[in-house]
Amino acid sequence: STNEIGVFEMGEDGMREVENPSAILLSGRDKGVPGACIYCAMEGTRPVLLEVEALVSETSFGMPRRMTTGADFNRTSLIIAVLEKKIGLKLYNQDVFVNVGGGMRLNEPALDLAIAASIVSSFRNKAIGRESVFLGELGLTGELRHISQAEKRLTEARHMGLRRAVLPYSNMKGLRAPEGMELQGVKTLSDAL
Repeated sequence: STNEIGVFEMGEDGMREVENPSAILLSGRDKGVPGACIYCAMEGTRPVLLEVEALVSETSFGMPRRMTTGADFNRTSLIIAVLEKKIGLKLYNQDVFVNVGGGMRLNEPALDLAIAASIVSSFRNKAIGRESVFLGELGLTGELRHISQAEKRLTEARHMGLRRAVLPYSNMKGLRAPEGMELQGVKTLSDAL
């Protein structure tokens, strides 16, 4: 299918399939570092865990820089505007850099909450719980909207040892949580943060 991905690794004996891309994409990450957040992307029908990183620092120039790698620039700009208006973060004099780890390019709205959480974490210089995953589409009024395939995403997150998920409240109805995973359904961005 054109909607699927394959992950391969080049070794001495040629290319081999990577059975667990999430483990590869999360390997080597520093735990308990401000500005880092875990997100579970859907690539076709395959859930893949990634790290979303943000760096927020005071600008040296009159106009703050905004830069993204692996995430949609315009969507990230909207998230920054919502953080300023609805949460009260003063980002107008801050450079904001956002990166999706592993060289992946994502264009799904469910990434919004992970971007927002990583920006707030960096701005406040406070690490996010290392066993947490953030999923949710952010509306312009600060509400969190329903995401697709939540159960698959949570199953992959639990399989990789994560114990807590923050996701839209609308996803909670009828959702079966993987054993040992705490779900926190939230209606707004301020509830999530």
